[in-house]
Amino acid sequence: MNRHWNKLLPLLAVCLLLITAGCGGKGSSSPANNSQGAEGASSSALKDVQVVLDWTPNTNHTGLYVAQQMGYYKDAGLNVEIITPGQGGADTMVASGKVPFGISYQESVTQARVQGVPLVSLAAVIQHNSSGFASPVDRNIKTPKDMEGKSYGAWGSPVEEAVMKSIMTTDGGDVSKVKSVNIGDADFFTAVKKGIDFAWIFYGWTGVEAELRGEPLNMMYVKDYSPNLDYYTPVIVTNEKQIQQDPELVKAFMSATAKGYEYAIANPDKAADILIKAVPDLDPELVKASQKWLSPKYQDDAKQWGMQKPEIWSGYADWMYEQGLLDAKLDDSKAFTNDYLPAAGTK
Repeated sequence: MNRHWNKLLPLLAVCLLLITAGCGGKGSSSPANNSQGAEGASSSALKDVQVVLDWTPNTNHTGLYVAQQMGYYKDAGLNVEIITPGQGGADTMVASGKVPFGISYQESVTQARVQGVPLVSLAAVIQHNSSGFASPVDRNIKTPKDMEGKSYGAWGSPVEEAVMKSIMTTDGGDVSKVKSVNIGDADFFTAVKKGIDFAWIFYGWTGVEAELRGEPLNMMYVKDYSPNLDYYTPVIVTNEKQIQQDPELVKAFMSATAKGYEYAIANPDKAADILIKAVPDLDPELVKASQKWLSPKYQDDAKQWGMQKPEIWSGYADWMYEQGLLDAKLDDSKAFTNDYLPAAGTK
């Protein structure tokens, strides 16, 4: 699983700047270089926009690359550049106004909002949480209680122990008997070969990679142990000032992005080809297999791609507060909006 929680520290520092200066900046901080897509539109007539990823490109991001390469952004009057995060992380870049749009997570947005950082979630990329605790089958970790006495590959977030405690308690387990070892940026496959028994992963990428490697896993999805852990991860975010100053830009960006994800839902193989072409360093076999697994899960049982439910936001925030992970309760009505999705419903 991505070490996104560590990026909250620089994000929370932004809060001090926002108090005195507001959420600064208009949209993109530098011209975009990508003008792929439909013919006939002059790039000089397009508005340059950047969107920052949460991590290195993967199939969570396919809809963005489809919208870029298929010309959906250009049709919306936008010249969109997809960038990877700087040292401060995507949340900090979006919250400060350096970049108008980014990829984040419900847990990060929740923590930021409680600290006074005005991030706003515009869409759920995946409708249900596809993350969980994974282990090679030879470690014999089939239930949460089986984690007792095992070594966990941690990235250093308080939420990790809280989630483990929650799901282990349901199974009669004791989280204090788990040995947590910070593995930094080491990937799952390296970690489990160096004494780690299990780690938190997104199955749609790491789990699928394990299948391709012929290294079967035992997987415990956190959502299966508590409805409050079926939160949105990842999400597309902006900041409040961006919405206030240029709601039409937000609407145009989200309309084109929705088309990109809808295309990926309907055409997983072609969408995978688009991502592979845009990011040639990726393993084509992994992209193809991951896209096939993930495409049906983008929208899943929602009325349309991207829709977010108030009870998902409030349920997870209440859980975080009960676990001592938040200093105050979240006003979820300001944390997300469906208003900028095509034919959007109400908040």
